[in-house]
Amino acid sequence: MPRRIPGSLFVRNLVERRSLLFQLVRRDFEQRFVGSVMGWVWAVIHPLVLLVSWTFVFSVCLRAKLSPGEVTQDYPMYLFAGMLPWLLFSETVQRSASSLLEQASLITKTVFPAEIVPVSIFLSSLLSHLLALALVVAAAGIRLRQISLWLILLPVFMILLGLLSIGIGWITAALQVYLRDTAQVLSVILTFWFWLTPIFITESQIPPPLRFLIAGNPLAYIVRAYRLLLLSHRLPGWHDVAVAAAFAVITFCAGGLFFRHMKRGFADVL
Repeated sequence: MPRRIPGSLFVRNLVERRSLLFQLVRRDFEQRFVGSVMGWVWAVIHPLVLLVSWTFVFSVCLRAKLSPGEVTQDYPMYLFAGMLPWLLFSETVQRSASSLLEQASLITKTVFPAEIVPVSIFLSSLLSHLLALALVVAAAGIRLRQISLWLILLPVFMILLGLLSIGIGWITAALQVYLRDTAQVLSVILTFWFWLTPIFITESQIPPPLRFLIAGNPLAYIVRAYRLLLLSHRLPGWHDVAVAAAFAVITFCAGGLFFRHMKRGFADVL
């Protein structure tokens, strides 16, 4: 029998994992939407309901105003473009926390690459994100009468958002296996993180002594980039790209190493 060369074994494992990842993404998306009356339309309805609710509270009731130097004076569009990356990030991280417990039967009974579970959650959530994103692009064309050619750069920030989300997802998923309060603690952290991200308010409205919180918040750079690319013809600054990339890559690598270390005991604990 011919000896298997390491290169071909690596390629085979890569193909098998890609196939498994595709199956997990398809199953997750189908479980959430297929079979319901509205189907994938719910992926658009949910962010629209949030947008209408938040716009009513902040724009109509509280009469929130945007600063003259902002990317747009259209508050609903400003809000929608800013909340899209946050919704993708928070959904990925929150669902990743309990994902290994939900897949416990696979992890304990088969040789299963557990690290692809948070990845599949991000990719499944990304499908919903793309549907809502298409709605924002259409709304920008109608309300603002513009569609920027720089939209072609938006996938760069989706990748950075994915690296950040998956990295944190790996950490929370691994911790949840051993510490079942992790998901609850994560919910509290995400609540604070949400209000420290300039989604409802502009960065200029944050008191100067507290602006260091924005400088250390990777979501702030990604939200800013989304708004620039969706609502204007301007490009994000290289500083923003570099900082967001540094946060994303470091978090992804740290999360991967942490997950790999903690993975050794999954089968025993689950």
